[in-house]
Amino acid sequence: VQLQASGGGLVQAGDSLRLSCAASGRTFSSYTMGWFRQAPGKERVFVVSISWSGSTFYADSVKGRVTVSRDNAKNTVYLQMNSLQPEDTAVYFCAARESGVSVFGYWGHGTLVTVSS
Repeated sequence: VQLQASGGGLVQAGDSLRLSCAASGRTFSSYTMGWFRQAPGKERVFVVSISWSGSTFYADSVKGRVTVSRDNAKNTVYLQMNSLQPEDTAVYFCAARESGVSVFGYWGHGTLVTVSS
């Protein structure tokens, strides 16, 4: 599967942004999808995942401000981010994990989100 994230940009603190990740492949609906982010000078960290059935798991750092969703008919997963803060500045990556596999094996190139104070 190939992944392409989009929707990043420069926003101000308190703004909202929705990222999209378009996936190729006929088996998109069977994958668990995830969002990760990498802030400048830091390691990439987990943000949220959504299973094929819609079950979600959020990192504590984003709970209450971020919502993940997926549209299997469009092969797309979304990341709605609200009340953005400068510490949310990062490159956001989407990833896919096959059923029965414990790691995310497919990654997109990422989209940059910059939050100014």
